Amino acid sequence: MRPTARLLLVSLTALLAGCELLGIQSPERIAAQREAEGKAVGGACRHAGRAIEDCYTLNRRADKAAVFAGWREMNDYMVENKLEVVPPVLSAPAGTAAAAAEADPPSKPAAKGS
Repeated sequence: MRPTARLLLVSLTALLAGCELLGIQSPERIAAQREAEGKAVGGACRHAGRAIEDCYTLNRRADKAAVFAGWREMNDYMVENKLEVVPPVLSAPAGTAAAAAEADPPSKPAAKGS
């Protein structure tokens, strides 16, 4: 092999190896990261005593299958180790409370004289 071809090959290899240093991630790595984040969200929801449906509502962008897997793993862990639920200190985001208020509007007061 000629020296220039060898130099080109080494340079190309170095550039391709540096892709992760530039912040370019592979699709497999992105999928693994989304799954890990979903499991973490599900586990945190279960530890806080939230129902799985509430967890889905509060974390719409998370993968539902990963959230459920994390919720179920935390549930099994809590049952096995007899851990109690740790209630959340912060309330739900304002957007969620507004959506809940629209879904269940307050009843009208009864008319007088009826």
